[in-house]
Amino acid sequence: MDEVDQRLISALRHDARASLSDLALTLGVSRTTVRGRIERLRRSGDIVGFTVVLKGDAARDPVRGLMMIGIEGRGTDRILRQLNGLSSVRATHTTNGRWDVIVEIGTPTLEEFDEVLARIRRFDGIAHSETNLLLSTRKSAN
Repeated sequence: MDEVDQRLISALRHDARASLSDLALTLGVSRTTVRGRIERLRRSGDIVGFTVVLKGDAARDPVRGLMMIGIEGRGTDRILRQLNGLSSVRATHTTNGRWDVIVEIGTPTLEEFDEVLARIRRFDGIAHSETNLLLSTRKSAN
């Protein structure tokens, strides 16, 4: 994937409905080049689909956040099962680096969000955590 492909993907992330003409103008290439690159990126699996973000998707959970969790010992599988059993947990991701797990949380109110955080922090094996509230969503994979 070269720099033009990366710029194309960036433009599509910003507006997946942009016309081929607009994309060509933005990238400084022909419409034929844009069409060919999109098709090649789809065939190679680099682009797996396009999506729409509905107002209802963002309104479902007025309070949303990401909780990064550090786990001590070998309790990751158990903790993931506990997390996935919580109705406010929208997704769990294992990762590398400082944090072992990143949890996407959504609740109707800030008070409920705080209750979920407190409950998760009490799970046996959680060594430390950090939480960030999501203020707005520009694009969602849903």
